[in-house]
Amino acid sequence: MTLKELAAQDWIEVVSSEYDDAQIKGVYTSDLLSDVMANAEEDSVLITIQAHNNAIAVASLAGINGIIICNNRPVPDDMPATARKEHIALFRTAHNQFKTSCLMGKLINGA
Repeated sequence: MTLKELAAQDWIEVVSSEYDDAQIKGVYTSDLLSDVMANAEEDSVLITIQAHNNAIAVASLAGINGIIICNNRPVPDDMPATARKEHIALFRTAHNQFKTSCLMGKLINGA
């Protein structure tokens, strides 16, 4: 699955559409950014409620290609600009982290 294919899902809102399309090779769900830095795999998508620029910085360091903000949390005005600058896809969903993780698991595994 690619980031553009993820963007086409009806449960995803695209917050920042300027990013490099890439294969999604994994998914990591966490709200603790130090945990993300230590454990997330490159070329993955981060599922979180952390809607601020530190999440973008951590994603950039960890080689994460996209972030899904859950629970329709508001995204600050500067976050999409930072995501564009770092070429990281930024999405939002009304679902919580558990539901989003399950949906992503089905998409990634082709179920």
